[in-house]
Amino acid sequence: MKPVKEAKKYAKTFINIVGIEDAPKALAELALIENLMLKSRGFKSFLLNPGFSQAEKGNALKQVAAKAMLSEKVVKFIIHLTELRVIGALSEIIKIATAIYLEKKKRAKAVVMTPVEISGDYGERLRASLKKLIEKDIDIEYVLEPSLLGGVLVKVGSTMYDSSIKGQLRLLKDELIKG
Repeated sequence: MKPVKEAKKYAKTFINIVGIEDAPKALAELALIENLMLKSRGFKSFLLNPGFSQAEKGNALKQVAAKAMLSEKVVKFIIHLTELRVIGALSEIIKIATAIYLEKKKRAKAVVMTPVEISGDYGERLRASLKKLIEKDIDIEYVLEPSLLGGVLVKVGSTMYDSSIKGQLRLLKDELIKG
């Protein structure tokens, strides 16, 4: 199986195990393990190394889980991923599981890149416009991007909406080059 296909299978399994209501908390717990793997090369190597027994990996994960107060379902899922040697795909599994959760909750996530902070009133108008455009409730993550000069760049799923000055200048340049 291809890694992406496996990640999708495990993401669906994860959402089914934890349930739709507990998914946000469980996804946050998975992200904590992912961050630990990213920050500690030794921890990641330990989980990926077939030289360590599954019992050793399980004990280490249980110790980490106790300190981080992770739920039993999440711990069992992580241990299962290490047994199957697919723990390296955790980032992809989290990404897909989040998308599955949002789809089931009839929600979408938008990443809005702006050169300046967004005020509450403008933020609410933007949220209402995006909700109307994609016909779903929307969670917005704001990212400051000074290189945009002005306007906003919005990414919802795989769709980009570019109303930035930088984007408009790029379109103008392309038109001038075409003649």
